[in-house]
Amino acid sequence: MTDDVVISAGDPVLEVDRVSVTLSGRQILDEVSFSLSAGQFTGLIGPNGAGKTTLLRVVLGLQRTAGGLVAVRGQRRSLRRQPIGYVPQKVLLDPDMPMRARDLVALGADGERYGLRLPSRQRTEAVREMLHAVDAARFADARVGNLSGGEQQRVLIAQALISRPRLLLLDEPLANLDLRSSQEIVGLLARIAREQQIAVLLSAHEMNPLLPVLDRVVYLAGGRVASGPVGEVITTETLSRLYGHHVDVLHVRGRVLVVAGDQAGDPAARPVPLAGTD
Repeated sequence: MTDDVVISAGDPVLEVDRVSVTLSGRQILDEVSFSLSAGQFTGLIGPNGAGKTTLLRVVLGLQRTAGGLVAVRGQRRSLRRQPIGYVPQKVLLDPDMPMRARDLVALGADGERYGLRLPSRQRTEAVREMLHAVDAARFADARVGNLSGGEQQRVLIAQALISRPRLLLLDEPLANLDLRSSQEIVGLLARIAREQQIAVLLSAHEMNPLLPVLDRVVYLAGGRVASGPVGEVITTETLSRLYGHHVDVLHVRGRVLVVAGDQAGDPAARPVPLAGTD
C-alpha cells in the first residue's frame, strides 16, 4: 500500500481505509487508502481495468469488500442515504424521449420518492439553480436526447447536484467528448468543487485535460494506489513503485505521458502507453 499524502483543504468528506476487493479470484483492489476534503477536485486516474469503477462502487455501497472501511463525513458507509451525488459512466438518452433537460434534473430530487411529484415552487427553484450552476439554463427546455455530449454531461451533473451532496463521483464523464467539451466540463467541476465546497472525484484514464485544475490525484495500478498532489504522484519514481516495474513519466509539449518500456531490456522495443494518453 502507498502512503496517502494529506492536504489540509477542509474537513474530510471521504475516507477510504485499506479497502480490498477480490472478484472471481482476482484481486482488484489491494488495501487502497486515501481521503478527500471539502472543496477539492480530485482525479481518479489509471489504465483501463485498473479498478476505478470498482472503487466508485465501493464508495457508493454497491460493492462488497474483502476488507477495509469507507466513511463519508465520518460515518461508515452503508446502503442508507448518504450525501453522495453520482454520474455513471454510460447513460443512454434516446433522442425520441419526450423529456426536457429540466425534467431530467428534477428527477434527481425525486429519486428516493415513489409516484409522481406535483410541481412546487421550491422544487422549480432548485432545478433552475442547478441548471444555472452548470451553465445549462440556455437549453433547459430542449429534449435531452437532442443535446450534444457535453450538454448532456452538464445536465447529468446538475441532476447529481440537486440533492445537495457533499461528495460528487463521476465515472469517466469525459469519454466520447471532444477536447473542447472535456476542458469545459473539467473547468466546470473544478469551479463547483470550490464554490459549493464539495469533494469531487472524477475517474479517467486520460489525465491531461484534468492537470491544469486538479488539486490532487488518486492513481490506481495493479490494485494499488498512490495519492496526493499531482506533482508528487505523477513522477517516474512514484509510478514505478506503484506498477512494480520501471515506467517513465514524459513531459511533451505541455502534456504528460506515462509509458512502460520493454522489461526484458530490448532496446528496440517500443514504449507501451499506460495512462495519460489520448
